[in-house]
Amino acid sequence: MKNLHTFAICAFGDSPYLEACIRSVTMQSRPTKVILCTSTPSPYIKALAEKYHVPVFVREGESGIGADWNFAYEMADARYVTITHQDDLYGKNYVKELERVVRVYPDVTLFTTDYVTVKGRQLARGERMELVKRLLRLPLRFPGLNHLPLVKKAALCFGNPICCPACTYRKTLSGGVDQPFFNSSFRFALDWDKLITMAEEPGRFICVERPLVFHRLHPEAATNTCMKGALRFEEEERMFRRIWPEVAAGFLMKFYQKAYDSYEI
Repeated sequence: MKNLHTFAICAFGDSPYLEACIRSVTMQSRPTKVILCTSTPSPYIKALAEKYHVPVFVREGESGIGADWNFAYEMADARYVTITHQDDLYGKNYVKELERVVRVYPDVTLFTTDYVTVKGRQLARGERMELVKRLLRLPLRFPGLNHLPLVKKAALCFGNPICCPACTYRKTLSGGVDQPFFNSSFRFALDWDKLITMAEEPGRFICVERPLVFHRLHPEAATNTCMKGALRFEEEERMFRRIWPEVAAGFLMKFYQKAYDSYEI
């Protein structure tokens, strides 16, 4: 692997936000590799990829979040990979911050940052919830401790305060020779599930509390789709039961549900 980092954009359908996403990752202040991965190839996706000189990798088979993410992870030929959601934007210094962190702490297995939620084309307001998430991520800001499994899990045991598209994973990690990186039956909470597994393994989780990712919510977004049914509740309840005894899990889930309002479009 010659590259330090790759943005692996997961493209599905013909998103009107895809071009802005591509622009944000190709215009980073530090050079990085960008690829586009899709299970729904189209002239629209092909034209945008050609416009920005981004190679396209097409996955055969039925579309699905887990399968699409694993494909993007595998196609990224770099030490670190960011599985980029097609609707989101990245600040120009995202890769610069990653380089700085890796230079000081080469054992980083997860790099993440603060983020801003965008609803449609407007910045969302939810200062109280953002403060709670920053507090939950606090253990990841102590380099003397954030390599310890207990500390890493402490940031994840009261919910998942880490925004999935803000995550960069060390590519030298793997699920195993015959095992995908995201080896989960979840459709919504598969990133939280993976982070808990990673927290139990060697390596450092580092969070830079600068808003370097703009996470867009809109009616067609996967997050919003999961919110319309019971899928999110069911999977997050299962995650709490994985971490806590059943009584405590039910108690925490009641409070965690209140955060759902912040995702309403």
